[in-house]
Amino acid sequence: MEPMLLDIDEPFESGRLLIRAPRSGDGAAINEAVKESLERLKVWMPWAQQAPTSEESELDARRADIAYRQREDMRLLLLDRASGRLIGCSGLHRIDWKARCFELGYWVRTGEEGKEYVTEAVHAITAFAAGRLGAHRIEIRCDARNERSAAVARRCGFTLEGVLRGNDLSPDGSRRDTMVFAKVRGAELDG
Repeated sequence: MEPMLLDIDEPFESGRLLIRAPRSGDGAAINEAVKESLERLKVWMPWAQQAPTSEESELDARRADIAYRQREDMRLLLLDRASGRLIGCSGLHRIDWKARCFELGYWVRTGEEGKEYVTEAVHAITAFAAGRLGAHRIEIRCDARNERSAAVARRCGFTLEGVLRGNDLSPDGSRRDTMVFAKVRGAELDG
């Protein structure tokens, strides 16, 4: 089926989270969370090398909304169901609709680390991708030194398929290895 014709149930929920695409007006909350978490994020995320302005965050939220509607990239906000506070961001990226392959990425604001929000979100987004989007393969890729991210993948039942040696550059310009975890239809995604 043509991805633009998919009626996608969004937002969707997990135990503590409301998960939805960014939209107009979300820039302030995203800006606050990124600024709070910038020191942690800049180690791993090329886009987090300097604090964004409020206007940049609002533009980014609106562009993410458009990309989501066009099914080019499916960024998702992780919001506390009780308070509406932005906990972090996730999403399905590097989408190959023909092969039904997605890369799942995530980050959590510094003040919410260690509370299992990301693990909860990864379970919910994996179920959403498998059920609503017909995912055949979902990958989680992370810097081989990012043990926190790798631990989430392991807790969520993703299989480490290998390490791509020296395949990318870290935000600081150093060469990095990338761990590739995956779940595939017929094995982990059907369970």
